Amino acid sequence: MASLLALGLAVSSAPVQAAEPAAAVPTAEEARLDRAVPREILRRSGFDTAAGDFAAALEEAGSYEAAERAVVRHGSRLWRRAVDRAQGRGPAGGDLSRDDDRPLYWARLGMVRELRSWEPGFALSDARRSRLLDRLEVTSRGQDTIRFPAARGVKRVLMTGFDPFTLDRDIRIGNPSGAAALALDGTLIRTADGSWARVETAVFPVRWRDFADGTVERALRPHLPRVDLFTTVSQGRVGRFDIERFNGAWRGGFPDNENASSTGTVPVADPASQPQWTTTTLPYATITAADTGRFPVYDNTSVTEVPAGATDPVVRPGGPTPGSTARAGGGGDYLSNEIAYRATLLRDRLGLPALPGGHLHTPVLRFGAGNTDAVTDPEFLRDRADITAQVRSIIAVAAGTGAGAKG
Repeated sequence: MASLLALGLAVSSAPVQAAEPAAAVPTAEEARLDRAVPREILRRSGFDTAAGDFAAALEEAGSYEAAERAVVRHGSRLWRRAVDRAQGRGPAGGDLSRDDDRPLYWARLGMVRELRSWEPGFALSDARRSRLLDRLEVTSRGQDTIRFPAARGVKRVLMTGFDPFTLDRDIRIGNPSGAAALALDGTLIRTADGSWARVETAVFPVRWRDFADGTVERALRPHLPRVDLFTTVSQGRVGRFDIERFNGAWRGGFPDNENASSTGTVPVADPASQPQWTTTTLPYATITAADTGRFPVYDNTSVTEVPAGATDPVVRPGGPTPGSTARAGGGGDYLSNEIAYRATLLRDRLGLPALPGGHLHTPVLRFGAGNTDAVTDPEFLRDRADITAQVRSIIAVAAGTGAGAKG
């Protein structure tokens, strides 16, 4: 989710905030489930039974407590199944490539839609249904299973990815950051200095409202004081990786997966102390100098700002100037910039200025020339595998630079 200009997409500046939908009304995101491509992806991956199995478990729940247990059980099972599949464990469950992030996305949406429309035999308030929906999101995204080993000398790396997005432009697409998160969750990586690093991952939604509700901070706050490195990852520009040097406190308004918009300053706790810019502490010079794979890796310092005392935004290739107001970070003004801003602001507010952390943009994952309807092809598969391998290599370089393991 890089600069929307880089993606060739127009943005309206008018805020059109979407309210939380009523229980029985699917969101725009959930409504896409009825189209042919999501059904094919679910069928060809073997994930087409997840929503039905979950609905059956809900029907058996005779109390809120039983429903919550069913939600946690099925949400956690979905995440673990997707991770195991991506890492070659268990049955493939169909003829779709194992390292595909799309079955997790569409299966989760099916489960969310079932829960949103479920009418139990006991009283269920809107607040309690929202609590169940939140539990389903957290468990099915790996946000509550981040566990680092107690072994001495093993570095701890926290990585995040994203759901697919811009699905109304092409509903077939996946997100290479989500695929990399599934492939790397719980794995050990030999770092550039010869030590070992344990990688734990989670995936986030492409929805403005979740970020405004603090989903990033809730997921990351317990872990940042104990990790040796963190990186948020998303899909960015064609044919290249970017380490985004600067992150801006601005939402540009591009519609999210629910077709909702939000324009203005990134909403955070304690806005009075909110900076306009945060910076990466990833070892960008070392990473860009290393041979990590076939895609070039850039240290991206460009931002868009309103200079101090001015009214019009300008592009600054070398980064923000003193006193300026953010209009786009290196990663643009969408949710990739926002997760980078929130994670690095959290780092700073926790008093961890030396903790290496920041945002990595992957190349855009595209289908082969001439493929206008197939859900996969050789170029798509090759590029996804190469992007995941290079994310792993970049983490190995970054984790092998600087201080030793904590604990």
